[in-house]
Amino acid sequence: MNLWKNVPQGAATTCYVALHPSLEGETGKYFVDCNEFDPSPLATDETLAKKLWDFSNKLINSVSSS
Repeated sequence: MNLWKNVPQGAATTCYVALHPSLEGETGKYFVDCNEFDPSPLATDETLAKKLWDFSNKLINSVSSS
């Protein structure tokens, strides 16, 4: 997987997923280079997601209450 892309290459997957008729109504899927891809186990870890959510809220609250 190439990490360096030009603008059209970078936008291709987003445009594909948003506009391709075969994907109408599909939600919650992960795509890489216009292909459906299984996310890593870390991306589906609900305990880790809650920790990240709580940490993010703590950071936002610390900035907004300053």
